[in-house]
Amino acid sequence: MEESDREDLIYTARLAEQAERYEDMVEAISQLVKRGHQLTPEERNLLSVAYKNVIGARRSAWRTINTEQDKEMAKPEGKGDPFKIALAKEYRIEIEKELSDTCYKILKVLDEHLITNTKEDDFESKVFYRKMKGDYFRYLSEFSDGDKRKEQSESSLAAYKDAAADADNLIATHPIRLGLALNFSVFHYEIMNNPEAACKLAKDTFDDALKELDKVPEDNYKDSTLILQLLRDNLTLWTSEGESDETKLEDVEDQQQES
Repeated sequence: MEESDREDLIYTARLAEQAERYEDMVEAISQLVKRGHQLTPEERNLLSVAYKNVIGARRSAWRTINTEQDKEMAKPEGKGDPFKIALAKEYRIEIEKELSDTCYKILKVLDEHLITNTKEDDFESKVFYRKMKGDYFRYLSEFSDGDKRKEQSESSLAAYKDAAADADNLIATHPIRLGLALNFSVFHYEIMNNPEAACKLAKDTFDDALKELDKVPEDNYKDSTLILQLLRDNLTLWTSEGESDETKLEDVEDQQQES
């Protein structure tokens, strides 16, 4: 690829981000990835931001429609409107298809281009991409059930474990290592229904990073301390009594601003 072509695609992605046209942003970055080039940290973040915004809007929409459907179905016998329930279900299924298509699209890019082409000693990229793989299988698990949910959650767990093994090569305060621990712990809590594992991972990560906080490089300090705060917030939430089912867990993809 000509260097000018690469610069054009990156600039297009940035323009799309400014215009909040995230589908266009995905397309520009995907073209870059499919031409076989390793992404710089800056380009990696553009890819993550693009897909995060595309998938985030649909995850939010699904939660809203699912809640409305549940409310209608929970009304006393004879009070729920069958037409509203059917309409909400139809709309929810449409959103689920969009979610599924988007997740599998990024998973294909990750498997066929990014993870495969990452250099063996580039642990930062390996953790970044494998964490993304775990995240997108987790998103699929959120709205699936039965054997499909089991298969997707197992794929998510395997990707997170692979990322965690590579993360041992990064310092305890590295924002990518911390972001992995944050999302992996949310996976344990929300998908695996294992609060003990979620709390242990979050606490161990927080404690290990806290010991090294004075050694955090200046350019990582803001991101690292933000994720540590999210880990602490989740720990407080998970260990508190009378937790509300309506409370949303902190997830680095929802909270961390990447640039």
